[in-house]
Amino acid sequence: MVNVGEPPVVAQVVRNGFVESSHRGIVVVTRADGSVSYSRGDFDAHILPRSSLKPIQALAMVRCGLSLPSDQLALACASHSGEPMHLATVRNLLHGAGLSEADLRNTPDLPLMDDPRHRWIAEGRAPSSLAQNCSGKHAAMLATCVLNDWPRETYLNRGHPCQQAVIETTRSFGQNVYWTSIDGCGAPAYAISLVGLARIFGLMAKATDGAEKEVADAMRAHPELVGGTGRDVTDLMSGVPGMIAKDGAEGVYAAGLPDGRGIAIKITDGGIRARPVVMGAVLRRLWVGDEKLRRRMMEMPIYGRGVPVGAVIPVDM
Repeated sequence: MVNVGEPPVVAQVVRNGFVESSHRGIVVVTRADGSVSYSRGDFDAHILPRSSLKPIQALAMVRCGLSLPSDQLALACASHSGEPMHLATVRNLLHGAGLSEADLRNTPDLPLMDDPRHRWIAEGRAPSSLAQNCSGKHAAMLATCVLNDWPRETYLNRGHPCQQAVIETTRSFGQNVYWTSIDGCGAPAYAISLVGLARIFGLMAKATDGAEKEVADAMRAHPELVGGTGRDVTDLMSGVPGMIAKDGAEGVYAAGLPDGRGIAIKITDGGIRARPVVMGAVLRRLWVGDEKLRRRMMEMPIYGRGVPVGAVIPVDM
C-alpha cells in the first residue's frame, strides 16, 4: 500500500479500562461531486479493495450483457457466509447458464462463517469451490463467458476479456488501476486509491438508471445474500435505506449512500475487528442510520469468562 507517514489510530481495544491494542487506518468520505468532506490519513493511498471490489466486478459483467434475476446478481456481489440460501442461489446462477459446480475455478474452501462451516464439517464434506465465499462472483464471470462465447477455462487470466472488462469498468469511473495482484479466490485483485473506491460506491448508490442502478438495487433488495445471517454488512444495508455496502479482506469497507456520498475505510494492519467499529463511527459523524445500529457497530465487546469486560471502540472519529 502506498501512503505518506504513519496512519492515525482509528480504533482501540480497551479491556477493563486498559488500552490493550490499537488499530491504525485510513478513512475517507466523499460528497456527491466526488470531493472529500472528511478524512483521516492519506486517502489517496493505493489499496487492494479485495472483496469490496465485487460490486464493480458484477457491474462489469452486466455491462457485458449479463442479465440475472436480482437475487443472483446480489450473490455476484457477495462474500457469502455459505448458508443454504447462498449455495442454492449460486447453483441456480450456474445452471441457468448451462454450467455446473465443476466449472468454477475459485479456490476450494469451507463456508466462511462458523455455523455453516460447522454443519459442513459435521456432514463430512470437503472444501469446495461452491462453498467458498466468492463462488457467486465466479459463477457470474463464467455466465458472462458463456453469453459472449469467451473461453471459460482461462476466465481468471488478467488478459481475458472478462477481466479486461473489470479494468475498463473501473477506469470508466475515472479511477486508475495501479497494480494487479491475485485475490484469495484466484481472481485478479486490482489496486485503486481509497478515495477512488469511495467515489465509485457513491456514484453507484445514487444511479437512477442503467447497469449501476441494477447492481445497486439488487444489493439493496437482498442484503442477506450479499453477506449473511448476523453479518454487519447485511445489517448495515438492511438498516440504512438506500445504502449499498461491501466488506473486504484485510480491513477494507466501502459504502455508498443514495445521495451520492461515498465511504471507504482501510484498517492498515489488515484486522477485520476494527472495520465495523470505524464504519459505525463514520455513520454517527454523518448522522446516517439509527442510533441503535450505530451503537451496535461501534462497540464490539470483548469477553472474560463469557462476560463483557471491554470493547473495540473508535478513536477520534
